[in-house]
Amino acid sequence: MRVFPSKGKSLVFALAATVLSTSAFAQNWPTGTVTVVVPWPAGGPSDIAARPLAKGLTTDLKQSFVIDNRGGGGGNIGSAAVTRAKPDGQTLLITSSAPIVINPSLYKKMAFDPAKDLIPVTNLLRAPLVLVAHPSVPAKNVKELLAHIQSKKGQFSYASAGNGTPQHLTGELFRGVTKLDMVHVPYKGSAPAISDLLGGHIPIMFDSTIAIMPHIKSGKVKPIAISGNKRSPLLPDVPTFAEAGLNIESYAWYGLFVPAKTPKAIVDKINAESQKVMKQPDFQRVLADTGTEYVGDTPENFAKFVQAESAKWSKIVKDSGATVD
Repeated sequence: MRVFPSKGKSLVFALAATVLSTSAFAQNWPTGTVTVVVPWPAGGPSDIAARPLAKGLTTDLKQSFVIDNRGGGGGNIGSAAVTRAKPDGQTLLITSSAPIVINPSLYKKMAFDPAKDLIPVTNLLRAPLVLVAHPSVPAKNVKELLAHIQSKKGQFSYASAGNGTPQHLTGELFRGVTKLDMVHVPYKGSAPAISDLLGGHIPIMFDSTIAIMPHIKSGKVKPIAISGNKRSPLLPDVPTFAEAGLNIESYAWYGLFVPAKTPKAIVDKINAESQKVMKQPDFQRVLADTGTEYVGDTPENFAKFVQAESAKWSKIVKDSGATVD
């Protein structure tokens, strides 16, 4: 007499086979060239996090990890493209926090929902922001800058890497705390904003230490204050906003994400391989050179962090009244 397995046992066998298949697929990851989408123009802070990681993964895994810069829409365009990619680990997203935890509160409509359409893999690094000014601005510290802005009676502007970026909202925090009248000038990424700042077309901007340090070192811009809770080892003579008497604390962070429905085994493999690269001398050198902090973590812990950041920035957006049509 033939004995047929029960439906329960069949389901168990099927699930076990699926797990084994996914695990085996994860072990073979990557299966070819991996596209690393950076939803910002080339040369911006996200690139500085993405390029050494892509280089290290290419070396370690013997497959090409190619950076694809897709700027526009405050990071939304490139990020949305990743959500439409096949969830097999062959398309990654490396971005600043804006399209993940800020834009959902800032934009009336978005083509994707970061909380549902993306899986957090790991945080890569975080950096405080620096308020910098063109040398032509007659201010050496926060007190002098506030007086100068006040004298302009609303005819003073500040640049940012784009609507909804940490640079933008840190500017809004500054404007709200100081009660100053300033005009926000958004750019399509940090690089073009810095270019106009260097050219004297815009007087001040907030940017991460990652992007702005080379220009501070060259003397092309002058640092006024830093948004971290302590002074940067790269800028020991630059005070925090708290030291200047202003309640402003803000960071730019950069994370790695994959499309929703990417199997957990593949997510864990990407996380593990990324952590290896982040502990290597080349990536550690980037941290040291840019004054940023190592914040690699598990996918689970990074997901909790992203949720907390979403709640934080949602409140800041609401309190500032910032919107994007």
